[in-house]
Amino acid sequence: MPAAYERYLVPVVFRPFAEDLATKAAALHPRRILELAAGTGVLTSKLLATAPSAEVTATDLNEAMVAFGSARAPGAVWRQADAQRLPFPDGGFDLVVCQFGVMFFSGRVAAFTEVRRVLASGGRFLFNTWGPLGTHALEVALQAGLERAFPVDPPRFFPTVAHGYADPAVVVADLVAAGFVVEKEQELTLQGRAASTADLVTGYLTGTPVRAALEERGDEPAVRATVIEEMTARLGEGPVSAPMTAYVFRAATQ
Repeated sequence: MPAAYERYLVPVVFRPFAEDLATKAAALHPRRILELAAGTGVLTSKLLATAPSAEVTATDLNEAMVAFGSARAPGAVWRQADAQRLPFPDGGFDLVVCQFGVMFFSGRVAAFTEVRRVLASGGRFLFNTWGPLGTHALEVALQAGLERAFPVDPPRFFPTVAHGYADPAVVVADLVAAGFVVEKEQELTLQGRAASTADLVTGYLTGTPVRAALEERGDEPAVRATVIEEMTARLGEGPVSAPMTAYVFRAATQ
């Protein structure tokens, strides 16, 4: 899964937002950065490039992602870690960053409280989360394809998980409950560009948790063909370009 995620999804969906987040992080002049849910290291690599004097510790819950990411971005220290039980001392970092990971935290206030614990006084928490599914044209088309392939009980990962933490008011309330002061909130729309819908479908169906749902249901070649057909009908032939919206938050310890 990490290889498919890295090859087909990172350049299209995640790198544009990683560049934005890394630029915002570097502007804070951090010395010790902790990254949560680092995945294959797309943001990690950008942090190492934009904040070369900072010490970067990258973590992920998934061992396969840590193994892949540590090879991709060896300039960081990599650790397997649960965001709700971070294996770091109090006040050890002045910046915690997370790209599209907070929606996966089962207890967000608990995770945010852990983030606050490992931040030094005056430290910042910088992260992004996807907007509603309807604001991500690539994944609207993908979900339509999945619903066409599975008229009964289609995989619901994208509307319920990936885009399941898309109300900024809820995010802000969780940060405040964890003891943060929200300094900045931004709605950011960038373009996702792919060589073809076929590449996108390969990435989404083999490089995300949808993969397990398809393996359970079987008939993967037919599903892939249906999803490609639906996405192509919606996004067009050849190279694909479509808008994707996220929210970016910066919070500070009190």
